[in-house]
Amino acid sequence: MSHGPRSGLAAVSSALLAMSRHLEVRDVLKTIVASARELLDAQYAALGVPDDHGGFAQFVVDGVSDAQWKAIGPLPRQHGILAAMLHNARPERLADVRKDPRFEGWPAAHPDLADFLGLPIRDGDEVIGALFLANKLRPAAGHPPCPEGEGGCGFTEEDEELLAILAQHAAIALTNARLYERSRELTIAEERSRLAHELHDAVSQKLFSLRLTAQAAAALVDRDPARAKGELHQVAALAAEAADELRAAVVELRPAALDEDGLIATLRTQAQVLDRAHTARVTFTSNGFRALPAAQEEALLRVAQEALHNALRHSGAEHVDVSVERRGCGAVLRVTDDGSGFDPQTVRRAGRHLGLVSMRDRSSGVGGALTVQSAPGKGTTIEMEVPGG
Repeated sequence: MSHGPRSGLAAVSSALLAMSRHLEVRDVLKTIVASARELLDAQYAALGVPDDHGGFAQFVVDGVSDAQWKAIGPLPRQHGILAAMLHNARPERLADVRKDPRFEGWPAAHPDLADFLGLPIRDGDEVIGALFLANKLRPAAGHPPCPEGEGGCGFTEEDEELLAILAQHAAIALTNARLYERSRELTIAEERSRLAHELHDAVSQKLFSLRLTAQAAAALVDRDPARAKGELHQVAALAAEAADELRAAVVELRPAALDEDGLIATLRTQAQVLDRAHTARVTFTSNGFRALPAAQEEALLRVAQEALHNALRHSGAEHVDVSVERRGCGAVLRVTDDGSGFDPQTVRRAGRHLGLVSMRDRSSGVGGALTVQSAPGKGTTIEMEVPGG
């Protein structure tokens, strides 16, 4: 991180653009803190998102090494200056935070802070965070040199105005990131519901077959014991398959594991579940894949799920193959089926039916490209390429 003084419209624009590039809340918080520290030339910066229990749900710092942060210990509580910013929703600009009557000290490993500038981040009337800087490194243009000895240069009224602009845009970026994460949660819930229906159908079919086979065995037990014995063996096999499907329902209807397991493991698991739930053979392969930005992996997963749903529900395919392979810094997803296909000339009409518009939107939303190859009676291939990070 450069500590050279930055000022003017270009510097502010650069900071705001950096905040708008991310959708994950944690990434947005890190970018806000780093942008504020660089823009106002401070030694330290931090941003805390309060919880409802007197602490912080998230607390992000910049200017402190990982080793220092680990040595500092647990996250701070809402007390002192931080509590004042959160509860009174007003800026705090101090020449020396240690001399303020609200100062309550800090852990032994905590860096020594002197001059301090903090602002609440507000979404309407709600305070959604506290952003603060400490130890200004260089005087602003037109201001006298820093005093020698302990303490920093001191933050100015102009610094406070600049941080206020940044805080306003930080509120927008943070709110958008939260909305994005909520939309992801809704998408995950919808996918779980869809998967539940598929597993329910598969288990219902097994139980129906089991019932018919048991009835046949009961009818044969007196007049043809040998055939009845064979039917009972079939009952046992069907019961075992139904138990497997129920176990799959318990295991696979947990929240989507993309964040924990990564794209490849998540797609492989989904292919295995769908292979069990449908008569069509569903396979998955991968080659040379490297982790991608979270938004791109999310888009690849959702397009794969939509394409699989189309192939298994509408195409009458006997075999569906999903593959992911590395291409340059990015990746290519391919979902191929041997089903009925459709005429690309009628893609506009088919697009509404098969969710192609949604898939194209997901792809373009992360800088990717979607191509569709299909012909009547010759199956369909959906291919999505993303550029990587």
